[in-house]
Amino acid sequence: MRLLLLEDDPILGEGLRDFLRCEGHVVDWFTSLAELTGLGQEPFDLLLVDWNLPDGSGLDWIAALRRQGTATPAVVLTARDLISDRIKGLDSGADDYLVKPFAPEELAARVRAMGRRLSGVAGHQRIFGRVEIDLGAKMVRQDNIEMELTAREWALLEALVLRAGRIVSKPDLDALVNGFEGEAMSNTLEVHISNLRRKLGKELIETVRGMGYRIR
Repeated sequence: MRLLLLEDDPILGEGLRDFLRCEGHVVDWFTSLAELTGLGQEPFDLLLVDWNLPDGSGLDWIAALRRQGTATPAVVLTARDLISDRIKGLDSGADDYLVKPFAPEELAARVRAMGRRLSGVAGHQRIFGRVEIDLGAKMVRQDNIEMELTAREWALLEALVLRAGRIVSKPDLDALVNGFEGEAMSNTLEVHISNLRRKLGKELIETVRGMGYRIR
């Protein structure tokens, strides 16, 4: 999953970024609201947002996104632990609320839970014909045989599975797999898609000419 982390504490921010990357996520870390200017429709799977930031309120930023029609799930990270604060956070558009200090393992578990919600099923498993995809275990089986994927192939497959039935453009796939700090892969995207089709069947991933790809 591609995560936006908005956290101004340098030690906490760096630690969470590195931990979540080790969990297999693409993480773009920002320390202020000003750094988000110009992001536009940049695709993210989940927003992890500190409430109190040096130049404003992360909660107000989430509320503004909701008014604009952006439905990307958001988790508020804050030391504010009153019941009234939790209610305000959720009513302002956050989907989850995590009180500091917290273990990074708990945040990772909440990210996985959001991934299940994004995939539209209660568990991690998704079945597409002969292919079974377990998002939690990062495992793919075809006809009950486990298939080996590279990290890049898995990231592409996960991005498509989380948007099953929807067309994902090439630029969005590139961003979801690499984030801002990764190496652009637009020239090799077709190669990775071809490898996935060779391993999992050419009918799994559909090319929508001039628009992108979708899993079906």
